[in-house]
Amino acid sequence: MLSRKFILHFILILTAIGMLFPFFVMVLISLSSSNELTFSNFSITASNYLHVFQAIPITKYFINSVIVSVFTTIGQVFFSTLAGYAFARLNFKYKNIIFFTFLITMFIPPQVNIIPLFFLMRELHLVDTYQALILPGLFGGFGVFMMRQYFLGFSKELEDAAIIDGCNKFQMFFKIAMPLAMPAIATLAIFTFITSWNSFIWPLIVTNSESMRTLPLGLAIFKGSYREITMWGDLFACSVVCAVPTILIFLLQKKYLINDVLKGAVKE
Repeated sequence: MLSRKFILHFILILTAIGMLFPFFVMVLISLSSSNELTFSNFSITASNYLHVFQAIPITKYFINSVIVSVFTTIGQVFFSTLAGYAFARLNFKYKNIIFFTFLITMFIPPQVNIIPLFFLMRELHLVDTYQALILPGLFGGFGVFMMRQYFLGFSKELEDAAIIDGCNKFQMFFKIAMPLAMPAIATLAIFTFITSWNSFIWPLIVTNSESMRTLPLGLAIFKGSYREITMWGDLFACSVVCAVPTILIFLLQKKYLINDVLKGAVKE
């Protein structure tokens, strides 16, 4: 048993090292003064980061990405949680048909929706605005499905106790269901934030001005500006700036991912 546990931990450690090693190399090269994919004459410097901030308006790109990702995440979590709770705990006409319609949207490739969404944003005069970047991400079948499956396991005893205490549906949702659903909400928030932060195709299509571009677009533009020679140190410095926020979001939310869902909530 001990040897089996040791082998399992050894494999997990090797896997973790293999996943972290590329990021570690990227950080080292971003701090290197040679601007090459080698560590000869390696010396730590912040010149690559300074050059990136001088070459492109990366601060503006960063702010745009934060605004779009934060509002998209908040909206996606709020609407998906409401819809998931309604499909799981409420009874209304055509509930299963409506939910099945939501499931169908999960099988449609996102690329298929890009052109219709662009024409819709153009008709609404929202092209090259924050609204165009945020609105399409507020609703999604995956979030509704995920929250519905979570609320299906919601304790019936807690629900009955809340009704006895005089809670209506909204009070039960906001005061009982949502606090207990924090692990699922945190998971959905992490997925939504990372997806929105890394989005490239939709911002590329729906934005025209430099002031509305997001970080992935800025990284692509920065890479394309050096066609004769690749400045690896500068490019990796820009990549580090793009990657750090998603890592921080995961580290801040991970405590909710490991919580037991209803631990200690009900005593049988």
